[in-house]
Amino acid sequence: MAGSAAELVSLLVLEELDVDLFRGLQPDTERQRVFGGQVAAQSVVAANRSVDDVFVMHSLHSYFLRPGDPSVPIVYDVERIRDGRSFATRRVMARQHGRPIYYLTANFQKPEDGFEHQDAMPDVVGPERGVKMADLARQRGAEAGQEWEREWSALDVRYLGTSAMGLPEDPAHPARAQLWLRIAGDLDDDPLTHQAAFTYASDLTLLGASLVPHGVHFGTPGMQMASLDHTVWFHRPFRADRWWLYDQVSPTAVGGRGLATARVFTEDGTLVATVAQEGLIRLRQG
Repeated sequence: MAGSAAELVSLLVLEELDVDLFRGLQPDTERQRVFGGQVAAQSVVAANRSVDDVFVMHSLHSYFLRPGDPSVPIVYDVERIRDGRSFATRRVMARQHGRPIYYLTANFQKPEDGFEHQDAMPDVVGPERGVKMADLARQRGAEAGQEWEREWSALDVRYLGTSAMGLPEDPAHPARAQLWLRIAGDLDDDPLTHQAAFTYASDLTLLGASLVPHGVHFGTPGMQMASLDHTVWFHRPFRADRWWLYDQVSPTAVGGRGLATARVFTEDGTLVATVAQEGLIRLRQG
């Protein structure tokens, strides 16, 4: 994974092999499979490389098909589905060893004026009151703390709590988690950099919300977790290297799968994105 903001940015620089065909590099990692957020972020870059600059990505819908191999690059093949006057659509297939590992469909729009409304931001404390995710990792042992520092230092995560611990009781949402997050370093001013970096970070904690009512977490022995799909709606421009609140709720878990959604607010209360993900949450006994 990206051990620094600079390494994350380097992952977003794709090599163009041919028209609409790109290759993404891998970070130096000890993980056995590619982080899903990395594949999604690189796919966002590939899709953007095939549209005119007047179009802005407003949504992506994607499926994780196979675990990625971190020892070889990933090839991204972009298909131009539609180019309209107001909207454009692209499909990206990420593949390794001749097989698809991830599919993304992205929609773009020329910015325009229109009706506007949004949900109110939840009443939460600021990021300075949150618990650093690195400190939470160290509570599980020195090795877990070292792994966080090695693999995830590109992200600054401040945990606020869950509906099981730390947040006010909310019977309507038995599975809720809130945290502040930002890229741990200054990014350039290119909006694509911020969209892709946010997409990378958005896959890190979301599925964990579905475990909140069950007394387990991703580090519980026998816990098997994997993202199955990932969707992002980008509502308004924002910087991924400034604090944003990740207000995560899991409305249901069933059949070994958990569903989680999240509203994303900047510190001034602006709703800038909505994210949804379903994933495997299987506890293997013994």
